Amino acid sequence: MAQTVTAPENQSRRIPRWLIIVGLVVIVGIVALVLLAPTLYSLGDSALQGYFNPYGVDPSLIRECYGENGGGCPTVHSIAFSLIFLIVMLTGFAYTTLLERKFIAWFQQRSGPNRVGPGGFLQPAADGVKLIFKEDIIPSGADKPVYYLAPILKTVPALIVLAVIPLGPKLLIPWFDGLWYRVPLGLTDVNVGILWLLAITSLGTYGVVLAGWSSNNKYAMLGGLRASAQMLSYELCLGLTMAVPILLVGSMSLGDIIESQTYIWQWYAFQNPLAMAILMIALLAEITRSPFDLPEAEQELTQGFMTEYSGMKFAMFMMAEYLGMISVSIIVASLYLGGYNDGFGLVQNLPFLGPVVLIGKVILFLIGMVWVRATLPRIRYDRLMALGWKVLLPLALVAVLWTTVAVLLGDIFGDPIAYGIAGLVFFVVVIGGSLWALNRSGEFTNDDANAMENDPVVTGERGGIGYMALQVLGGIIAVPFVLLKATIGALDSLAKLAPDDSKK
Repeated sequence: MAQTVTAPENQSRRIPRWLIIVGLVVIVGIVALVLLAPTLYSLGDSALQGYFNPYGVDPSLIRECYGENGGGCPTVHSIAFSLIFLIVMLTGFAYTTLLERKFIAWFQQRSGPNRVGPGGFLQPAADGVKLIFKEDIIPSGADKPVYYLAPILKTVPALIVLAVIPLGPKLLIPWFDGLWYRVPLGLTDVNVGILWLLAITSLGTYGVVLAGWSSNNKYAMLGGLRASAQMLSYELCLGLTMAVPILLVGSMSLGDIIESQTYIWQWYAFQNPLAMAILMIALLAEITRSPFDLPEAEQELTQGFMTEYSGMKFAMFMMAEYLGMISVSIIVASLYLGGYNDGFGLVQNLPFLGPVVLIGKVILFLIGMVWVRATLPRIRYDRLMALGWKVLLPLALVAVLWTTVAVLLGDIFGDPIAYGIAGLVFFVVVIGGSLWALNRSGEFTNDDANAMENDPVVTGERGGIGYMALQVLGGIIAVPFVLLKATIGALDSLAKLAPDDSKK
């Protein structure tokens, strides 16, 4: 006689009501803080602003760190900031790997890393320990000096490229001599910061090319050649799109570019979205990130330029890729999305929030890159080159012309309205020209032979402006619910950590 198996009772406990209330209060507080940002900015010389604002301190006690009376502040600041920056970047690299694995698992309806530590949070540490003790194999025919140097040439530029980008506004730091020093949250802010970005982002390609050449492996050599050709194809687009903020500000200093985007309506992403999109695509190609990861195409080249690398040398190439993801996110955010500015003037009253805002923008960019990898397949190499030379380069020239004409008309008429009208006209022209070009190339045509297979009624696919508008509206409405669900999930995890009194 078959036995009836009863399902075990649900052992999960209900979330305490006070935890739900605390979570809701936190969400409401964050929303209220964002909405009240303009009011906080208008507080003037109130007690709150006097405490956080540099002008609230006695001016006689303030010294510029890099001024005439800075004393030893420049030396201390350079060493301390470099150490803190290095620790933060290495930690960010480690957990960017976890973020990618978690999100790709979520996209593919898998669990992802969930064994090492709570929720898999210590998985990067386990991977690091594994790579440290992994056997290091060196090819017998390799050019050893270049073979050892290549991972360093790939990793170091990903770190030093951010030396000219301010990560926050200047902070007043008290010191042991009783004085307050105005310390920049950046290593340096040279007046040719854009040239530094262009120079350093190109150096990483040398590491890939030399790794492929020195490995004495045909697959690795092909990967290095692909990387060099790819860099040449997208470097022109990169330089042209970086020229747009220079035209708008009149300076190549990253500090000046960020300070000119204090409020959200001043962000250059809204003044020239075409340039920002091309810059993001070109930077993805520069760091050989999917779908531009042809130099390491495992289906064709085993592992490309990294085929003969193992152990910590392989880990350095992986670290360079994820550090590059963080670096390009900071570059795009600084050039087109206000950098550390929140867009509502809140950072101007609370300067310590600048790095927090920048980290939030970087995380959003990282999630977008992971989303692209999980969605788009690796494109064919000839199409990669055609995209760079035949599509992105002409569009980059149009983007520079867009900003040049708009700034010129704004200066001639002396009215920002003329600048806005010129930008709007170019936006319409670009969108209309793109639709015309796609229609002419046959992208939008529907022949009788394939009418049935492209029929939305048959395939179930949806399209059109109305459907896209509904999707955007649905995404905006879903944001509060997603935040509430995430908060309840976090509170549920906290509740499970509490001791179970029912077992006593």
